[in-house]
Amino acid sequence: MTSVLAVVTATVVGLMVGVEFAVAVIVNPMLLRLPADASLAARADGGRVLGRAMPFWYIASLALTAVLAALVWGTPTATTALLVAALLLVVSVVMSVVLLVPINNRSRGWTAEDHPDDWREQHRRWDRLHYLRVAIIVASFVLVLVATTTL
Repeated sequence: MTSVLAVVTATVVGLMVGVEFAVAVIVNPMLLRLPADASLAARADGGRVLGRAMPFWYIASLALTAVLAALVWGTPTATTALLVAALLLVVSVVMSVVLLVPINNRSRGWTAEDHPDDWREQHRRWDRLHYLRVAIIVASFVLVLVATTTL
């Protein structure tokens, strides 16, 4: 049972990290280079689609990591790694809600005809914050993997 949960946890967290990494280093840099109308439309659509899916993915990753930590309690290396991984996931969720979601919510409604003059700078700010969040969740994923290899 613990082995199955470890594989599921590593898979769910790893896939979430992969999506967020791809957004950070591939998708958003491409979109930012597009003309305003195409860039705004694509970012708004991405914000809507990922804005619906990612909160559940983050919470599922956190819940799975916490449950796995509870199941392996007493295994010092695995427990410590999973607790720190869960803490990092909490930080990423708080960071998302406080810093990234407000920018995302504003930009979801921007169009070629109706957007602020500093829209590219606001997207760049979101991207910089997202890079930090990706670093945090990558660290969490590595800790989940460390834990699963010590079980």
